[in-house]
Amino acid sequence: MPYERKSPRPPRYDHAQAVADLSSADPKLGKLITRVGPFTMKLASTQSPFEALLESIVYQQLHGKAAATIHRRLIEGFYPLIGEGIHPSPQHLLDCPNEQLRAAGLSHNKALAVRDLAAKTLDGTVPTLARIRRMSDEAIIEHLTQVRGIGKWTVEMMLIFRLGRPNVLPVDDYGVRKGFALTFGKLKPTDKVTPADLPKADVMHKRAKRWQPWCSVATWYLYRACDLAATDKSH
Repeated sequence: MPYERKSPRPPRYDHAQAVADLSSADPKLGKLITRVGPFTMKLASTQSPFEALLESIVYQQLHGKAAATIHRRLIEGFYPLIGEGIHPSPQHLLDCPNEQLRAAGLSHNKALAVRDLAAKTLDGTVPTLARIRRMSDEAIIEHLTQVRGIGKWTVEMMLIFRLGRPNVLPVDDYGVRKGFALTFGKLKPTDKVTPADLPKADVMHKRAKRWQPWCSVATWYLYRACDLAATDKSH
C-alpha cells in the first residue's frame, strides 16, 4: 500500500474574521476579496517537519508530476526494510547507500540536501512537530534555513500551507509579487510582466502593516489575483 497522509483541513485560525478585518483595513484588497469569494485554503496534512522538508527538497525546480514520482519512489525504496506505508526515519536516510537515493531520481545536490536534513533532524536543528508548534515564525525560519537546500521561501510556504500560521508574507515569491502588482500597481491582466512591474519588498511590507495579523490570508488572495488575471487573459 502507498504511504498515506491525512486529508487536508482548513487552518485553525478564524479566517472569516481575517477576511472581514482585511476588507475593512484595506478597501483595495477588499475589492479583490469580493471578486475571489470565500477563503478556501486547506492545509496539507500535518507531516513532521522532517517529512515536509524532505518533500520540499524533492519538489524543488521540478514539475509536480515528476517530483511526485521521485518522492514516491524514494519512500517506497525503504519498504523492504521498514514495511509498506511507513515513512522512513532520518536515520534510515542517513544509513541508506547513495545509489538508493540516485535510483529514486534524486540529483547529486538533492541527495546531499536530504542527508543534511536527516542529520540536522537527528541533532535537533530541525525541531519535532510538537516543538515547532510552540516556536515563533522567525525562530522556525532561523532553524530550518540551516539545512542545505532549504531557503526562506521554502520555510514560508511550510508556515502558511502546512503549519497554518496566519501572519506570513513571502515578499520574494513571484506569484505574491505579481498579485500585489495586479491589485495595487499598474499591472493589467493582459500586460507582459517585466521586473519593473513587480514591487520591492519594502513597498509590500509598508502596505502589509494594515494586514496584520492576517498576512497569510492576504497572501492567499494575492495568489488568486494571478488566477483571475489568467482567466481574464484567456477570455
